[in-house]
Amino acid sequence: MSPAVVPPVGARIRQARLERGTSLRALAREVGVSASLVSQIETGKSQPSVSTLYAITTALGISVESLFDAREEAAPVPPATIRPAVPHAASRATTSPAAVPGATVPPATTSPATVPLALAALAAAPGRRIGPLVAAGRRETLELDSGVVWERLGRAPGAEADFLLVTYRPGGSSSASGALMRHPGTEYGYLTSGELILTLAFEEYTLRPGDSVCFESTTPHRYRNDGEVPAVGVWFVSGDVQ
Repeated sequence: MSPAVVPPVGARIRQARLERGTSLRALAREVGVSASLVSQIETGKSQPSVSTLYAITTALGISVESLFDAREEAAPVPPATIRPAVPHAASRATTSPAAVPGATVPPATTSPATVPLALAALAAAPGRRIGPLVAAGRRETLELDSGVVWERLGRAPGAEADFLLVTYRPGGSSSASGALMRHPGTEYGYLTSGELILTLAFEEYTLRPGDSVCFESTTPHRYRNDGEVPAVGVWFVSGDVQ
């Protein structure tokens, strides 16, 4: 069974930005990246790194968890006003075929002519439960930039937490630029295979299979895999909702 697919991250980010009336350039300034990069992420031409993704969600006041949720179906839009969807938006991260019971589509906040139809099919579903059993072959997956893959291990409705199986491919890093990241929440991690380097403030730690970490995510940090095999572990970040 192939992994369950996940909505395009860029489309979800764009939707949240438009709903808050934030311009692309304003978001880019707040995050500390170029407007061109934000645009490429929103259109699916580029995937964000872990650090950029956390910076964007923090700036928009949304949770990383919400990026996994999908709306039940697209709201009807007159054909004459629909702009063709960006062909890259479905690459790497796509949307789950299962409908979300009780999900509704809120009223559009922008002109249909300026928003791809794909945006109408996406929304957070606060009451959605993932589990109690999540089969190994059906985990929802997000593939990010810099060789990092997140697989969702479960979700309890109303819980402010990310529960993930995280893979850092050889050479993978949470920040493509090497910069340290910080975000709300408390971070817990347990490495099951490979080796992972954690830079935490002014200290550097090497995680090996069986090692675990725990720290406040507001502490500047970065993960990287300098090895030749993937580094895989279970990560739990609590309290990341603004």
